[in-house]
Amino acid sequence: MARIQITNSISLLDSELEEKFVRSSGPGGQNVNKVATAVQLRFNVRTSQSLPERVRAKILNSGDARLTKEGELILTAERFRTQESNRRDALERLKEIIRQASHVPRKRIATKPTLGSKKRRLDGKAKRGSVKKNRSGKIDLD
Repeated sequence: MARIQITNSISLLDSELEEKFVRSSGPGGQNVNKVATAVQLRFNVRTSQSLPERVRAKILNSGDARLTKEGELILTAERFRTQESNRRDALERLKEIIRQASHVPRKRIATKPTLGSKKRRLDGKAKRGSVKKNRSGKIDLD
């Protein structure tokens, strides 16, 4: 069984992917009606044994339009004129989806505002207050 490396800790079994070759849409000359160069890559996220639970849940809850109700992710690649290029493109896009789902954002460390930033904030508020106060129309002639 061949394995496809996604990240250092995640790799997929080759048997978990299903490829189907279909005809590409759009312009392409005479070849477009004869040769099935577009690739439809299917990967069942829900039943995959290779994905960690956290990554699986993130992909399934992503609301991606390419995800079926059964949990199958369907990617269609038809950018290139050859089957092999489209296969690589579809696989690379699948890898990127899994990499993004496996990314854990860093926890933000709360910091206190500096003394200077507090002073600038209060100065700005005082200035704004005086602008509003001067709008009242009363002019002191003393």
